This record gives sequence, C-alpha cells and structure tokens, in this order.
Amino acid sequence: MNSSSNLPGFAGRYAEAWSRHAAAEVAAFYAESGSLAINDGQPARGRRAIEAAAQSFMTAYPDLIVTFDRLEPRGSRVLFHWTFTGTNTGPNGTGARVRISGYEDWNLGPDGLIADSLGHYDAADWDLQVQDPQRARLERSTPAASTNDDTVS
Repeated sequence: MNSSSNLPGFAGRYAEAWSRHAAAEVAAFYAESGSLAINDGQPARGRRAIEAAAQSFMTAYPDLIVTFDRLEPRGSRVLFHWTFTGTNTGPNGTGARVRISGYEDWNLGPDGLIADSLGHYDAADWDLQVQDPQRARLERSTPAASTNDDTVS
C-alpha cells in the first residue's frame, strides 16, 4: 500500500517508467481493472488497454521524457503533476518538439495502485506545438497584452 510517505517514490518511479518507454511497467502501476482517461476521453480500462495507451505516446514520441513535478493531495485523491517533453518523430510524425505540463488525478485503491487516473493537459497548446511549432514558440516568447485599467473614457 502507498501511504502518503511512499507516494513521492511511487510517483517518481511512475515517471521513470514512462521515460524508459516501458509501457508494461507503466500499466503495472494500475490495479488490474484500473483506468486511465485523458482530457475527458474514453478511458483505457485494464492493464492491457493502459499499456496500449502508453505505448501509443511512446511510439509517436520515441524520445519522450516525463518528469515528476509535484504531488498535490485532494481529499481522497492526489494530483500527480508532470512535464512531458518529446519529439513527434513516430509514424506520420511532424518532427515537432513538444513540451507541456499537466497532471493526472489519481484515485489509489486499497492495494496502493492507481484505481483510476484522470489525465489533463492543454490540448490546444499540444496541438499547436505539434502542428505549428514556429507559432507556438512565438506565442510563448510574446509577453501577454498589458491590461491598463487607468484609461479614461
């Protein structure tokens, strides 16, 4: 079982499994009947489906690295914050480099494994980085428009 004192190690090993491109190891962090849903999509249910979902990212981004940023307790759940970097050079890839942060909202079962995970990241930013990396770089380097409330009407 993963007590709160074991969670940082669990989370670190989970990120390392992603970074080693070990899809079966990623799936082993889930209960046999666990699930992984990404951005409110259809969940992958069971370890085989979770392994396939992980493998799809690993195939599309052969150099992917997932870093464990922090944990955030949320009642009976915990948020696993991560950063993903990789180059989309898999089949039909664009060659674009992606760097995005997000989180998984974990419900841990009594066995200490992930019973369900709800993954979240900015899909519009992801798509922009994959499809138009030059525009994504420009948008990141341009300061946000200043809002000046001192204007006189």
